[in-house]
Amino acid sequence: MVNVLEINREDFKLSNDASERIKVLLKNEEGSFFRISVLGGGCSGFQYDFSFEKNPNNDDLVFEQNNVKYLIDKVSIDFIKGSSLEFVSELSGSYFKIENPNATANCGCGTSFSI
Repeated sequence: MVNVLEINREDFKLSNDASERIKVLLKNEEGSFFRISVLGGGCSGFQYDFSFEKNPNNDDLVFEQNNVKYLIDKVSIDFIKGSSLEFVSELSGSYFKIENPNATANCGCGTSFSI
């Protein structure tokens, strides 16, 4: 049994647009969770990573918001605590974007940051 945490303002939020897009993506990934993580690397030191996971790891926090269950590992949540995931759709394309108040700098592509 997976322990699901109620989202609170200090942790992480999904925008309505992000929630709806994740629901669409999860239809093709039956039984999976949407994973949000922070990895070392990228042009600014850290980079955001989005993937699908069938089973949570021991160090994962499982959140549910807007009927979407998603995972953030315990190390990554420290980097993105208080952030929100947005889904942006523009003429040049669509993408997920994290609004991170902890980031002191972001790269031009928006996928990496520094603290």
